Amino acid sequence: MIKKALLSALFLFTVTAYAQTGYKPSQSNLAYRDAFQDMKFGLFVHWGIYSELGDGEWVMNNKKIPYANYKRLADFFNPQAFDAKEWVQFAKRAGMKYITITSRHHDGFSMFGTKASPYNIVDATPYHKDPLMELAKECQKEGIKLHFYYSLLDWGRADYAFGSPIVNGKPTKGDWDSYIKFMKDQLTELITNYPAVGAIWFDGQWERRDVNWHFDEIYGLIHKLNPAIIVGNNHHLAPMEGEDFQMFEKDLPGGNTTGFSGESKVGELPLETCETINNSWGFNITDRKYKSVKQIVRYIVNAAGHNANFLLNVGPMPNGKIQPEFADTLALVGNWMKKNGESIYGTRGNVIQSQDWGTVTSKNKTLFVHIISAPEQPYILLPQLKAKITKAMLMSNGSSVKFKQLPEGVFIYTDNITLDPTDTIIELSTI
Repeated sequence: MIKKALLSALFLFTVTAYAQTGYKPSQSNLAYRDAFQDMKFGLFVHWGIYSELGDGEWVMNNKKIPYANYKRLADFFNPQAFDAKEWVQFAKRAGMKYITITSRHHDGFSMFGTKASPYNIVDATPYHKDPLMELAKECQKEGIKLHFYYSLLDWGRADYAFGSPIVNGKPTKGDWDSYIKFMKDQLTELITNYPAVGAIWFDGQWERRDVNWHFDEIYGLIHKLNPAIIVGNNHHLAPMEGEDFQMFEKDLPGGNTTGFSGESKVGELPLETCETINNSWGFNITDRKYKSVKQIVRYIVNAAGHNANFLLNVGPMPNGKIQPEFADTLALVGNWMKKNGESIYGTRGNVIQSQDWGTVTSKNKTLFVHIISAPEQPYILLPQLKAKITKAMLMSNGSSVKFKQLPEGVFIYTDNITLDPTDTIIELSTI
């Protein structure tokens, strides 16, 4: 029993350590990491043939639709209303600086023109066009970075063999080497054929924790093809060797309210938290639980305070249009960002631990105190803040704010301030 346990432990170590190849990011990669952190707010897009059923991106799995039947959705997927320029302007109006879109989700359907599989939007649908190429070109034109979501999990491909037991790092059925090659071929296409690509956003590793994903080869290929591209993986674990940013699904870094991040460990990489604008990633015709402008703004603020970007998802309709409810809300978010973006864009967080009243962001020698919940006392405390404060004023009108700096921190007095119901921002000048 001891020998068997040792062998099992050794195997688990091997599986989790295979990506540790002594990766050293290039200067261009480090530069994009910094630029990525400055962006702070991005648009996440889940769009595919699942949109036609109006029941989210997991509909094939949740409804137990046979793969052969599900594939018929491609026969009448024809998003004639898709307009790349309209999408990019939608993102820009909201104050978003980058777009992350599903190039291939768990259903295995590729939303781009690929030679690696005929199961793609160009070859398998009456649309016969590549929306991701149009989006990439428009992003490049408008100075918006494009990130590609790419699913490691595939419910339909025979070589992936979904549901197969894993033995010695491979599924007992299917052809794992073939599947790894397929992914490499597609990633090569995405990186070499499409302009403005800044990141690859992986998902689905959690479906097979004990398989050898060959991340050393996959990450190495990406960094070889374009050393500036940053790689992230939504595996809900600590960062692995070869990854350049860390994401958190529906939670702020360090949180686990949704149960996805129980094994996560916040690393030293740039951070990103993703969330849905309603309760669905893909288009869901019955989901009307839309987040308000206040909720979204506060998510942006809290993410920035945790030193993270905020990636907000919309699920476009099958015709290629984004729901008007989303457009209306995000236009108002964009108005807030125009007015208050100085306290978000280009800032860094973790100045202090986030408090019940809110959080703090910083840029150069300015601290931005975000009061998003009214304090019980007529003051707030920034605990253990050592930077010397020389001035405090409301960002909204420049009026002075009373403060006192003591060894235990900085007290900011709010009794003479009319608090904004969404976010009261106080600028602190430091030396």
